[in-house]
Amino acid sequence: MDDLRQTLSDRKTELKLELDRLTAPPTSGAAVSFGKRVGDGTTEAVERLSTTATARSITHSIEDIDRALAKLDDGSYGRCDVCGTDIGAARMEALPAASRCVVCAGRP
Repeated sequence: MDDLRQTLSDRKTELKLELDRLTAPPTSGAAVSFGKRVGDGTTEAVERLSTTATARSITHSIEDIDRALAKLDDGSYGRCDVCGTDIGAARMEALPAASRCVVCAGRP
């Protein structure tokens, strides 16, 4: 379990660094401007939307890791948060931060 905890903690650190990079203010002299004509600033706008979506995804992943670490602490790691059944070794190996079994994860 110590290896798993370290793996999760390392991944959380990586994600936090990436999130910090994505949410850092623009460098001095880097102005984003949207022109009056159609197409002006489109690249910047699309990139900003993509960055925002990526930041949300990373934030969600960090929350999943925090949940997995809490489950390790309370002894419920590997059990589904919804139905309480074992999540399964293959799923836990593929997604160490999983908190729901395949059936429950597929539900809205």
